[in-house]
Amino acid sequence: MTMFSKDFTIDPRRLRVLREVGLRGTVTSAASGLHLTPSAVSQQIAALSRDLGVPLLEKTGRGVRLTGQAQVILSHATVVQAQFERARADLAAFADGRTGQVSVAGFATGIAGLIAPAMRRLRTTRPGITMTVVEMEPPDVFTRLDRGELDVVVAVDFRKAPPRNDPRYHRVELMSDVLDAMLPADHPLANQTSIDLVDLASDVFVTASPGTSCSEVTLATCAAAGFSPDVRNYSTEWVAVAALISVGAGVGLLPRLAQPLHTPGVVVRPLRGPKAARNIFAAVRAGAQDDPVLAATLEALCDVAALVSSSPAANSPSSTV
Repeated sequence: MTMFSKDFTIDPRRLRVLREVGLRGTVTSAASGLHLTPSAVSQQIAALSRDLGVPLLEKTGRGVRLTGQAQVILSHATVVQAQFERARADLAAFADGRTGQVSVAGFATGIAGLIAPAMRRLRTTRPGITMTVVEMEPPDVFTRLDRGELDVVVAVDFRKAPPRNDPRYHRVELMSDVLDAMLPADHPLANQTSIDLVDLASDVFVTASPGTSCSEVTLATCAAAGFSPDVRNYSTEWVAVAALISVGAGVGLLPRLAQPLHTPGVVVRPLRGPKAARNIFAAVRAGAQDDPVLAATLEALCDVAALVSSSPAANSPSSTV
């Protein structure tokens, strides 16, 4: 192999030997410092010289000194060694969850209320972790998780989500997001402090787009109250849902994670009886929870969810949106 070859490689151990010879001035002294025999040192230098296709040592009196080519290669070796040390430090940081990359997917209010605050928290506690976020819902989000295209999923329990005992995933419960009634300000029940959901059975409903978790949870909640809602208007955005309700297009159920919306002409009232809620969880591929970066991400999501669940907004609805 010549020095003009495009694929020559350099053994870092031989560079260390070359550096030691240059520092000590003799092969014997270098061998003593490296705990090698003089013959082994000479063989290492000769092999490196063959690899590079250039002379590396020249005799001077009773010792040796580095050639100009050797000085050139050692100047590059210093840079390479520094990069090795950075790699060692990065691996150590990764091993304890201080650095790495994580891709997270979730539904819109989950991103706003849980994932984005978790990202902020990680930037403070573990600035070496880089998080990327995409909005996506089941079942597609779990298909991408299975393929390894995503690392963490934040989702709502509903029929398109995997069952709780699905062995493919490690699941972490995050929070129970309470649902409140959202009514036009001139609705006959708007002045009540709380509402029985069944009292809205004859109203037209506005929900999120069909098949989404929010739409499915609304249908399931109404079914549990004993009726099937008359849904005629849909939107993927809670602000748009509130705007439709404000002009009398119907009523709806609003999760507290989406509150407040600050839409004039709408009131939000708690439901009487057992609290209706959507259950929010995080999931990773089974076994991946032991990855220190993913473990740190799950911990941040849990911490944020605990703070949200204990906040006044999570325990009482916004009276006017």
